[in-house]
Amino acid sequence: MNNLVELSSTLLYTAFLLYLVATLFFSFTIGSKRKSDGKAAKIGITLTIIGFLTQLGYFITRWIGSGHAPVSNLFEYMTFFGMATVLGFIILYFIYKVTVLGLFALPLALIIIAYASMFPTEISPLIPSLQSHWLYIHVTTVSLSQGILTISFVSGLIYLIRQIDQTKTTKRTTWLELILYGLVLFIGFIISSTLFNVMNYQAVFEYPNTTGETMVQTEYHMPAIAAPTDGKLITDGVMKPWFEIPKWMHGTDAGRKFNTLIWSFIFGTGLYLLLRLVFRKRIGATIQPLLKKARPDLLDEITYRSVAIGFPLFTLGGLIFASIWAEEAWGRFWGWDPKEVWALITWFFYAAFLHLRLSRGWHGEKSAWLAAIGFGIIMFNLIVVNLVLAGLHSYA
Repeated sequence: MNNLVELSSTLLYTAFLLYLVATLFFSFTIGSKRKSDGKAAKIGITLTIIGFLTQLGYFITRWIGSGHAPVSNLFEYMTFFGMATVLGFIILYFIYKVTVLGLFALPLALIIIAYASMFPTEISPLIPSLQSHWLYIHVTTVSLSQGILTISFVSGLIYLIRQIDQTKTTKRTTWLELILYGLVLFIGFIISSTLFNVMNYQAVFEYPNTTGETMVQTEYHMPAIAAPTDGKLITDGVMKPWFEIPKWMHGTDAGRKFNTLIWSFIFGTGLYLLLRLVFRKRIGATIQPLLKKARPDLLDEITYRSVAIGFPLFTLGGLIFASIWAEEAWGRFWGWDPKEVWALITWFFYAAFLHLRLSRGWHGEKSAWLAAIGFGIIMFNLIVVNLVLAGLHSYA
């Protein structure tokens, strides 16, 4: 078992490096008209496919080593989500042959996988409610759908960066820059987590559980800006917290998770300001000249096609399969758990996306903005609902 788990970790790391090198080759195709561009694109997509197969090997070996589908915690889910995003890119690349898609889709997949690696990677026994075939039927279908829907965000983002006038500050440039700032925050989380892990920082808090009957402990691996409600710091020589989290944040280790979000904002904002200082202009304005060869009509088509493929899959995995599993695990098809509510919100949003596009003619920029909002809803579901809000899915 240990050998398989070590092999799976090596395969995941190898896939990460292959995606990184593939991104480099895709970057050679941007902003030039050299004949070598076609060769660079072929090498890029070949490395991407090899990386995907390598990550698939990680998934299979971890499954065999653990005895269950590796989608039961945030590390496993987010790595599968990253793999699903790569798969979505590969499928749409062979349909449309848009190389610039790789320059954005692969870095986003890399950020997702790196984000996953910040969570505990140990294999744990499944709790009773997860011991079901519906675990991998429901979760893998949802992740595949979200990976494909993520490509709609990628193509929509490229469309917005290319088409929006960056010569002056407007509401459109401000909102676009906020989207790019949000992506930088992910990198801020990775940097902050890695830094404090290297420092081996640790602080322990003791606080009452949700019923108030017993005391529990939680370990902080970042300096405590936000402490658990009614929490007592029992580690000497570490930074004292600035405030306690609100009482409504009573999920598993809610204080530690909220504290992590704060540090992600601190490091992410610092990185964003550094980039602005280096480039002396908005990130969108910096990238825009590199996208002259991208065809807006093709990007718009990819945005729509991604949603057209991803939405039915999400309907199956996020609503139908999820309801069946909920009835088996908890004795009801629907219970208004925060995760269920946000799955429903996601479904309604993408249903509205297709309705507005097909019946109201929301093409081009309107469609691209909707794709960006949809991705924001997906990430809110994966991060805030999992890490901050309490519910039956808090084990994630």
